[in-house]
This record gives sequence, structure tokens and C-alpha cells, in this order.
Amino acid sequence: MKMTAPMEVGLTVSDLPRMRAFYETALGLRFVSEVHVPADKAAEAAMSPVGYTAVRLQTPWGERVKLLAPDLPPRPRDDDEGMILAHQGATYLTFIVDDIAATVGRVRAAGGRLLNREPVTEVRPGVFLSFLRDPEGHILEIVSYADVAAYRADPEDAR
Repeated sequence: MKMTAPMEVGLTVSDLPRMRAFYETALGLRFVSEVHVPADKAAEAAMSPVGYTAVRLQTPWGERVKLLAPDLPPRPRDDDEGMILAHQGATYLTFIVDDIAATVGRVRAAGGRLLNREPVTEVRPGVFLSFLRDPEGHILEIVSYADVAAYRADPEDAR
């Protein structure tokens, strides 16, 4: 498979304006577009029995987070019992950053909830991370590497 654009991920949200503001403020994502998909097409695509609005936000590297808000609010999450890997199908978004403390501070100030015991955990030498939930419960991983090139030596032609 040859990808033709960077990866995108979709998150179901209830309060689209609040979640857009969170991701723009906390993580610096940039607004790209907003579209509404009508109910017939949403159902045909196995997305929703009702229409939905999709807001696309983009990182500086080109990855996109799609915030997907059904016309009828989705059911609330029920997996907030602590450990991330306690549930099959657990997912999280990873943001690799240069200043983890500042990023975690912005996420928390914008309404993110810390899951770690401490704001930043060194999980192995030179690898620092923090897990948080966004205001609607999606899990975010903020990571910083002492040597990011050793972790991820992306070829120049991959972008």
C-alpha cells in the first residue's frame, strides 16, 4: 500500500465547538474544513442513522484529527475506570513534542484531565510521556524523546 496523504483519525464528539476549541488551544491544531453529511449518506457509510458534522483539524506535520458530531448526541463513554489497557479496543492519539511539560500544561489548562500519577513519567531512559483525557474522554498521549531520530528515523521521501 502506498499512502497518498498523511494518516487521519476520527473522534466522535458531543460538543463540537468546545472540542474544536480544545484541540486548537491545547495542541495547536489548525482548522481545515467543516462539512455536514446528511442522514442517508451517513447511514449508507455505516457512520450514523442521522446526519453528522465533521470538522477537520491538522497538525503541523499534516496529520488530521476529524471531530465527528452526530445530529443526535452519541451515548456517553463508560470506560473511565483507570487503566488504559483494561478494555479491548482501547485507543489513544499520540502527539510527539519537543517540550512535554509545556504541552501537558496547555492540555490541562484547556480542560484535559491527567491520568498519570505525575504530570510526566520517564518510562525508559530518554522517553517521557503523559496520558490525559480530553474534555469528552478521548485519551491523549503526549511524548517526548531525548533522541527522536533514534526512535523514528523517517525517510525524507515519506512526507
